[in-house]
Amino acid sequence: MGRGGSDLLLQAPRVGAQAKPITEDQRMGSLLNGKNAIIYGAGGRLGRGVARTFAEEGARVFLVGRTEATLRATADEVAARGGQAHLAVLDALDEQAVEDHARRVVEEAGSLDVSFNLTSRGDVQGTRLLDMATEDFLRPTLVGLRSNFITARAAARHMVERGSGVILMLNSGSGPAWTPPEVWPMGGTGPADAATESFMRYLAAEVGPRGVRVACLWTAGVALEDDPLDAAKTMLNGLSMLRKRPTLHEVTDTAAFIASERGSGITASIVNVSSGITAH
Repeated sequence: MGRGGSDLLLQAPRVGAQAKPITEDQRMGSLLNGKNAIIYGAGGRLGRGVARTFAEEGARVFLVGRTEATLRATADEVAARGGQAHLAVLDALDEQAVEDHARRVVEEAGSLDVSFNLTSRGDVQGTRLLDMATEDFLRPTLVGLRSNFITARAAARHMVERGSGVILMLNSGSGPAWTPPEVWPMGGTGPADAATESFMRYLAAEVGPRGVRVACLWTAGVALEDDPLDAAKTMLNGLSMLRKRPTLHEVTDTAAFIASERGSGITASIVNVSSGITAH
C-alpha cells in the first residue's frame, strides 16, 4: 500500500431527478443528526454501506479513500438519498495528509464528531504459518495498526479539544480466537486484530476523561450483493450461532448506534456483529 496520494476535499454533486431528500423532520429524529463523520475506506463495500447509513441517520459524511472513482460512486449514492457527502482522495497511511484533512473538516464543518477506519490491511489467508513469508504475516499488523493509529490520533486531537467524539475501528474478531488450519489458515489476521483491539483500549483510557469514546466492531463474512466470494463465505453459516452471516445493514446500523448519543456508555469495548461466528 503506497503512502502517497492527493488530498482533494470536494463537495459531491446532487444527482438524479428522482432523489428524495431527507426532510427536516426525519433529520430531527435521526441518530446522528448534526454530526460530522469521516469514513476512511469509504470506497469499499463496507465503507459505502456505512456512509449510506450514517447519512440517512443525519450525519454529514466525509469520504476518504485512495480511488476517486469508487469514492464518487459512494458519494452519488449518498446524494441520491438526500444526504451530504464530501470526498477526499488520500492514503490513510500518509500522516500529513490525514492530519491536514481532519483539520480542514473541522474548519469547514465546525467539528469532527465521528471517525471510522474501514481501510484494508492486505491480509493473506489460505497459507499455513509454516509456509508463509514473513512480510505476508506481518503486513496486516503493521498496516492495520499504522492506519488506525494515524487516523484515530488525527481525530482524537480535535475531539479532546471539543470534549466529545467517537472513534470506531473494525476487525474480524480473530484476535482472542483461533481457527484450525484444517478449517482455514488465517495467516496474520489474528495477531493483527489483537493489536488493533489493544490499541483501541489504550486510546480509550487516554481520551475518555476528555469526553471521547473509542470502540471496535467485530464482524466476519458479511453478506454483500454481487460478492465474488459469496460462495466461499457460505461455510460460515455452519459456524454461526445464528446459522447465518451478518448482513451489511446489521453492521452499519450497529455502528450508527455506537456513534450516537444512545451509545454514549460504550467505550473501550468490542461489539460483536458477527452473528456468533466469533465469540469470546
